[in-house]
Amino acid sequence: MVISAQLDYGCISNADEAEQLGELLTQCFGSSLNNWQVYLNRIGQDNFRLIRQGEKIVGGLAIYTMGQWYGGQSIPMAGIAAVGIAPEYRGTGAAYKLMQCTLQELHQQGVPISTLYAATQVLYRKVGYEQAGIRCRWQIPTQTIQKRDRTLPMFRVKPVNYEVFQDLYSQQAQTTNGNLNRNSAIWQNLVEAPNDQSIYAYLIGAKSQPEGYVICTQSSNAEGLLLNIKDWAFLTPAAARRFWTFCADHRSQVRQVRWYSSLMDSLTLPLVEQTAQIRQQERWMLRILNVPKALEKRGYPLEIETELHLQVQDDLFAANNGNFILSVSQGRGKVTPGGTGEFRLHVRALASLFTSLFTPEQLQRMGYLDSTAAALSRANSLFSGSLPWMPDFF
Repeated sequence: MVISAQLDYGCISNADEAEQLGELLTQCFGSSLNNWQVYLNRIGQDNFRLIRQGEKIVGGLAIYTMGQWYGGQSIPMAGIAAVGIAPEYRGTGAAYKLMQCTLQELHQQGVPISTLYAATQVLYRKVGYEQAGIRCRWQIPTQTIQKRDRTLPMFRVKPVNYEVFQDLYSQQAQTTNGNLNRNSAIWQNLVEAPNDQSIYAYLIGAKSQPEGYVICTQSSNAEGLLLNIKDWAFLTPAAARRFWTFCADHRSQVRQVRWYSSLMDSLTLPLVEQTAQIRQQERWMLRILNVPKALEKRGYPLEIETELHLQVQDDLFAANNGNFILSVSQGRGKVTPGGTGEFRLHVRALASLFTSLFTPEQLQRMGYLDSTAAALSRANSLFSGSLPWMPDFF
């Protein structure tokens, strides 16, 4: 696909281009070429896209094909990662062209949504992404946990067999807006040891019917030894209590426990004192690629039967422009063209509403949408739900 007089867009076509892209991304992100080969194999060469100038690779990115949970439904999603442009081509519009062509390809394939972590919001807002969810790094001093509940057993398992965790994870993830319906590459990121670290994995509860799991590593910094929780799922209160006891049992050597969760993490609710703190937070972004399809794939509150008349503006995809009627019944939506268009917003604002990151009132207050009071109320009931977050980074 030709995108300018000098640049064209496509897949990796040979081993030389794969090596060039690896060198470029290694320079962009400060990783080693050894890590590049692992990354290339994990994601799959067919899932990389690049732009060339003649035989020179100017930039590239990776696409994770997976799903994301909203309203209890898994929506097909393209995760964009490792967007890198050669330093001498930055500021030329090459990154915009790369993203534009990638999104056009995904749109033609019928992918409803795309998600990414942004190094800069300016670029991704230009192509229709907007803030959509949160990833927070929590930390707690081990000595303050004060939990001693060993009712449930814990037994160690080999983390390379990630299938043993998938069902437990899915039961937790499907109730949480923004959690991924993970593909194999995401799971491999979790269960394969980084650098020289060892990974420890445990199931919680009976072997025949576990109630949770934890995957962790240990590392050191200026604060001392850290217990890093790479992944977790707890389906019962007893499993959560056993997890905190497990963490507390490291107190003789481990100074701090770290994990990733939501801005308001219910996992901290059983703690005796409020000693857990957020040390870092970042917002990921989402792009609605196909407005009708995305709205129909999402889940909605079961008890609500209503219509929302939207008017959407999209600068990149003509098919997303115009008036749509979202009819919701028994938790599912149906989208048809037409309607009064009394709920008016840009596709970027729709992303923040779609995930439930911001309420319609908040978006209207910031000038992101314009609506009648009645339509605003209906939208508020349709897109209410848990604050969107994910523990994964890609």
